[in-house]
Amino acid sequence: MTRVVRRDVSASVSADQPDVWTVLDSEAADDVADALAQSLSRCLRADGGWYADFTLGNDHVVVFANRVFRYRRGDLARRAEVVAYGRTVGVPEHQLDWTD
Repeated sequence: MTRVVRRDVSASVSADQPDVWTVLDSEAADDVADALAQSLSRCLRADGGWYADFTLGNDHVVVFANRVFRYRRGDLARRAEVVAYGRTVGVPEHQLDWTD
């Protein structure tokens, strides 16, 4: 773990999300990325629009409950698919803002 931060996000959360979030920043070796993504997908809540994301070389990995997406950074069509999926699981529009 490289950093743990608590953030007051009360101005931008949905009704299903808490006002204070705990953000975990970490680093891991590239060869554990798939296992990390799968573990996260099993741990994230299915309700409330939760997701995690990270970069892996030139790829961006976005993890939802029971679903993992991986696409080449800059692939706008694939990113749009992931954003569309995020909407279907309740991610508020303004939280679909990860950077590639």
